[in-house]
Amino acid sequence: MDYSDLTTLGISFGLGLLVGLQRQKVHNKMAGVRTFTLIAILGTMSGFLAEAFNSFFIIPLIAIGLTALLVTANVIKFRKDSDSDLGQTTEVAALLMFAIGAYLVVGSKLTATVVGASLAILLYAKEHLHHFIDNLKDKDWSAIMTFVAISLVILPILPDKTYDPLEVINPRNIWYMVTLIVGISVVGYFVYKYTGKNVGIFANGILGGLISSTATTVSYARRTKSTRAIYKMAAFIITIASAISLLRVLIEVSVVIPDRLPSIILPILAQLVFMSLVCISLFYLINKDDSDEPLPEPENPAQLKSALLFGALYGVILLIVAFTKKEFGNNALYGVSIISGLTDVDAITLSLSQLIKKETLDVSTGWRLILLASLSNLMFKGILVMVLGTRELSKWIAISFGLSIAFGTAIIVFWPNHWHF
Repeated sequence: MDYSDLTTLGISFGLGLLVGLQRQKVHNKMAGVRTFTLIAILGTMSGFLAEAFNSFFIIPLIAIGLTALLVTANVIKFRKDSDSDLGQTTEVAALLMFAIGAYLVVGSKLTATVVGASLAILLYAKEHLHHFIDNLKDKDWSAIMTFVAISLVILPILPDKTYDPLEVINPRNIWYMVTLIVGISVVGYFVYKYTGKNVGIFANGILGGLISSTATTVSYARRTKSTRAIYKMAAFIITIASAISLLRVLIEVSVVIPDRLPSIILPILAQLVFMSLVCISLFYLINKDDSDEPLPEPENPAQLKSALLFGALYGVILLIVAFTKKEFGNNALYGVSIISGLTDVDAITLSLSQLIKKETLDVSTGWRLILLASLSNLMFKGILVMVLGTRELSKWIAISFGLSIAFGTAIIVFWPNHWHF
């Protein structure tokens, strides 16, 4: 006996019940748990009728009838109380619930279930969403809208073809990488904005690394000039932000070449674990009085000018890497990694990942070049600290970064190629 129809009705009943419970919880007078459950089942029965009579016009006809009922109910409600709230959230949710019920029959059960559950969560999170929106500043809106422009306006219209003899300059591919990097920074920015000031220096360092480890380094190095007593805490946060930049590297690799991640993750993870141990050691040396210093307010991570500059830098590094490999071989790429890593680890990581993806660079050489670029970037940030920070901070960073660079160099030289997942 086929119970698939009963299963569909059961899912419809459950989703209607879930959304209805939320509406009744907020004391909505238009529709509660019973009404939403009935509407979901009505949608499912409409789908069954449409299939039985081979006429999908049945679904929109019943939907029009449901809409008329909702409009009539609102008119009656307004006549009885002209000051009543005529928000459309419940009405739209009811129509969507009907559509979900019908789609359970005529479409994908998984999609309908996900949309129904998401609807319940969205209705539940109303107050949190309002609070989030009310607290957005001008630069927050600028970050959101710029990221929308980068990812949903510019990216789709760029041509998906190469324009150079080395076949590496693909505008859409380059901008896709720009979107990835800006997206990671934007996520870190908003996580910090709503949690970073309250979660302590461990999380502040982590979020600083997600947003920009170089910006975090510069901010704290400069602060030690005016507040010399925080040099230990500054050393800790700079080190942990630099360690988290390795996590950014793994995220980028997993997006570009997910099938090669098992061959790359282990040595990079070993470096991350070592730097984490260095951070833990620094943490126990921090004076308690220093731990109240908050992470400096981060700048807007989604700026069109910065995105364009990164895209140009990434394109240039793509050309340099491809040309160097073609003319001088893999060994010459070590010099390119060192120089590129001084300014931007993301660009060289993505460039090398593209070579690995095209199978023109073997994985064992690729991850060594990526790790070398990260070590080069550590050295660059160490120099920034010496120029911008105090002597005390420079001493602690020299120790933490020196140990990290030595360990990373040992990984590059001695790591066996057969050690991978």
